[in-house]
Amino acid sequence: MNILILSAGTRDKVVQYFKKELAGRGKVVATDCSNLAPAVYEADAFYLVPRITAPGYLDVILDICMKEKITGVFSLIDPELSLLAKEREKFLAVGTTPIVSDYELVETCFDKYRMFELLQKMQIPTAKCYADKESFYRAKEAGEIAYPVFVKPVRGSASIHINKVGSKKEVEVLCDLYDDLMIQEYMDGKEFGADVYVDMISGKCTDIFVKKKIKMRAGETDKSVSYKDEKLFALIRDFAEKCGFRGMIDIDIFEMNGVYYISEVNPRFGGGYPHAYGCGVNMAAAVVNNLSGKENEKRIGEYQEGVCMMKFNEVMIRDMAGEEIVP
Repeated sequence: MNILILSAGTRDKVVQYFKKELAGRGKVVATDCSNLAPAVYEADAFYLVPRITAPGYLDVILDICMKEKITGVFSLIDPELSLLAKEREKFLAVGTTPIVSDYELVETCFDKYRMFELLQKMQIPTAKCYADKESFYRAKEAGEIAYPVFVKPVRGSASIHINKVGSKKEVEVLCDLYDDLMIQEYMDGKEFGADVYVDMISGKCTDIFVKKKIKMRAGETDKSVSYKDEKLFALIRDFAEKCGFRGMIDIDIFEMNGVYYISEVNPRFGGGYPHAYGCGVNMAAAVVNNLSGKENEKRIGEYQEGVCMMKFNEVMIRDMAGEEIVP
């Protein structure tokens, strides 16, 4: 069995987890568009590939799948997930299973307003959202919402261009500067993250790990502590299964006055997944089981509460004399 990890970047730990899980039973192959992406050097083999927007990119990845006899493929960046989901049949035709949810669901995850509409339809608590400033102003006048609010891109990640604002003037300035913005209720409560796995064969949610976020950095969890609540597990499980997710999911949640609100959903490994793995929630094993044709048993909440994760900086030093540096 060989696993392909696309756009590995700095996610060294994910590569390491899959190498450990395969334990000589197969290879982990990684790609990136830069040869300064440290995670690719953790893999058994790696390929320097064009950017995903380059013509012919898909053919390059399919060629790697055929050459390396890849069993399963997943990506660690958002834009590539849509490509994998959309071109699922082309990957299956070369014997490779894309580890990703279906295309429409992936696209809904990346459109924050569409996700808001889906959560409302499912009657799951979520922050109020407004697709444009005019509808927000009307809601403000009706007393349905008050400042401060978040102004953020409808599509985006890593907390880029997300601003907490406290006046109409600030809203106007941001809407003049950027296109495709939405306005979201400011949630002044406890923030949690959930690492979730939905079995690719049964469609059942088999793993949920919840962490209370203590500190964030560049949109990712920097420090967190493991947390358990059966009510939250049930909310996440029902949401994930009813939507039809498959594989890994990363969910952001707020808690206010005893109510949990689902905020954002990313259908991939989250940046804070090492916390889950360190507590024994092994989604690499779940992926390998599914690719072997085996359903996973339910292990929701099977971890210790009160375990902290603290990220720290590491560096990789590599002799690249004679190589062209591709940043």
